[in-house]
Amino acid sequence: MAHLAAAESSDQIAPQSALMVAHPEQTLFTDITDNGDALIAVGKHGTIIYKKAEQNWTQAEVPIQSLLTAVTFKGSDTGWACGHDASILKTTDGGKTWAVKQYLPKLEKPCLDIEFIDQQHGFAVGAYGMFFETFDGGESWTKRFINEFVHPDDVDYLNDLKEQDPEGYELETAFILPHFNRLLVADNKLYLVGEMGLVAKSEDVGKTWQKFEQFYRGSFFAIDEMANSELLVAGLRGNAFMGIGEQIEQLKTQKTATINAITEQDNVIYMFANSGVIFTLKNGKLTSTQLKNGHSILAGVVKNNRLILATEQGITEVEVKN
Repeated sequence: MAHLAAAESSDQIAPQSALMVAHPEQTLFTDITDNGDALIAVGKHGTIIYKKAEQNWTQAEVPIQSLLTAVTFKGSDTGWACGHDASILKTTDGGKTWAVKQYLPKLEKPCLDIEFIDQQHGFAVGAYGMFFETFDGGESWTKRFINEFVHPDDVDYLNDLKEQDPEGYELETAFILPHFNRLLVADNKLYLVGEMGLVAKSEDVGKTWQKFEQFYRGSFFAIDEMANSELLVAGLRGNAFMGIGEQIEQLKTQKTATINAITEQDNVIYMFANSGVIFTLKNGKLTSTQLKNGHSILAGVVKNNRLILATEQGITEVEVKN
């Protein structure tokens, strides 16, 4: 199991490099981050773009055409991205060039998020309980199965199957867990949200996990820790909840747009949703605005008093209203 990712990579089809285009900032983007030196966004057909200060967006050299779903950095130079085909990429030059560290198209599962504790220890999660971990800066990845998320009725069955039929165990566990949609690293704790109302935390750097009691049956796609250390989770049809694990409060969003991502700047929380909806939570008051073009927003960051948004039709900038 420990070297499954490396073993499976050996007989996979070689990836094709992303095509360089004239206006790379006008395609579908799924995530965006600020590494302190530049903005980096990832998206369709392996497209990665970066931008410094007042410069134009520049397309990076990417040796893969898979849809990329998430990007993260530790420092301004070292970053990682992940996406479909269980692909994981790494950069050491601030996002200008990328190298493939994992590519498993035969697995037929997308990686949906990637986060690092530090420059060596990281996690990549995705569909049907996909969970990979690295201890060497993303050079190699170990596949894990999170037993704590197995339904109690299935625990004994899986334990017996693992002993008696290892191949059957691999097949059974391939699809038994819910989708893992988003990771959060906060104060040496890890949080994970996903399908079927999954919200979980780890207090030992991912070794073990504890599920919160289910309070919503739909999928969560976003999680963030607010300035007061309260957790905020959000997902399908505008459902958002604060105070997870304590006194849970459902926010009255008044709209049914699915929330894809959350970011916070200067005690103001922004939740980015489908149909171009932006929810803003400031001083306890929740308001919403909508992009005129109605393009779904998959992620966003705040930069120089502007929201830089990754949308289904490219990068969009919106002035922050105080």
